[in-house]
Amino acid sequence: MPSIERPAPPRSGHESPESGQAVSVHSSPHPHRVAVLVYDGVKLLDVAGPAEVFAEANLCGADYQIVLLSPTGADVASSIGIKISVDGNAESEPAPDTFLVAGGDIYPRTAIARDLVEATGTLATRAARVGSICTGAFILGAAGLLEGKRATTHWKVAHQLAARHPNTVVEPDAIYVRDGTTYTSAGVSAGIDLALALVEEDYGPDLTRDVARRLVVYVQRAGGQSQFSAPLQGPPPRTPALRRIVNLVTADPAGNHSLTELGRHLNLSPRHLTRLFRDELSTTPARYVELIRFDMAKALLDQGHNATQAASLAGFPSYESLRRVFARELMMTPSVYQRRFSTAHRADARKVPAPPT
Repeated sequence: MPSIERPAPPRSGHESPESGQAVSVHSSPHPHRVAVLVYDGVKLLDVAGPAEVFAEANLCGADYQIVLLSPTGADVASSIGIKISVDGNAESEPAPDTFLVAGGDIYPRTAIARDLVEATGTLATRAARVGSICTGAFILGAAGLLEGKRATTHWKVAHQLAARHPNTVVEPDAIYVRDGTTYTSAGVSAGIDLALALVEEDYGPDLTRDVARRLVVYVQRAGGQSQFSAPLQGPPPRTPALRRIVNLVTADPAGNHSLTELGRHLNLSPRHLTRLFRDELSTTPARYVELIRFDMAKALLDQGHNATQAASLAGFPSYESLRRVFARELMMTPSVYQRRFSTAHRADARKVPAPPT
């Protein structure tokens, strides 16, 4: 994929005291330079998605210049084998206005290469703002750029980022997180959300809405990453007693799973059980049981059950209690969730009337 060499907007220069949103001063005569760091195994959409946002913004009147860099300056191969032509290496890039690290499936499964960490550190020290897409957060973390900051990454590996960088506050449900001049985004397509947010900082909401319309995406999508996560895909508890609770609730979601009853099943005191949950899962037994039921309800909705059926089968006392959990976790109702994630097959089935008998 050839690099994109289009002009880019002036860097944001001020913070609005009321809103905290960056306000563009539009004073620089030079393009706003966006440097994207790539490497062998990088996810192509992590690169192309944000790049398309900036390129589309240029068609709406922005002034971005996008350059692709690799640690050594050599061209790289993406995770699907497509070659990416780069413009140079980290040392050759003088001072990008925005520096982004793309993610890849190889992280966090493998150790991050030293030259990639060094290139990240070099570019970050020269850039006005720094960001990552998906698992690119692990590269920022390895370069020490997330210490004491809030961050996010793909929901499936957020717990690994938190474990690897205990001084980073990981927000696993966020689509993207801004902490000062450091930005991190969730999995894959969330790089588009992040790029739109950066465009809005630079050029305001009107131009950003135009970009989003042209790309047929939301300027800001409702809800967090939880709406996309597969049910019950979190890491299983290490403690056998806590793993048994998952089995107990899954086997009988509508049963009595109070703290006292769970303690009796496991032959543990309520205090001991509460401490296990706090130490290993940083939550309470009641909250954990509710989240298991919530995941089950999402799976039931995905299978085509209506919200009332899903609430009952997942163990919620009423539809209203399920609705409250959906509002808290996803900022949407169960019916909206179901419409959003309805499969094409189910959608077509609803549109086509049944044949006469």
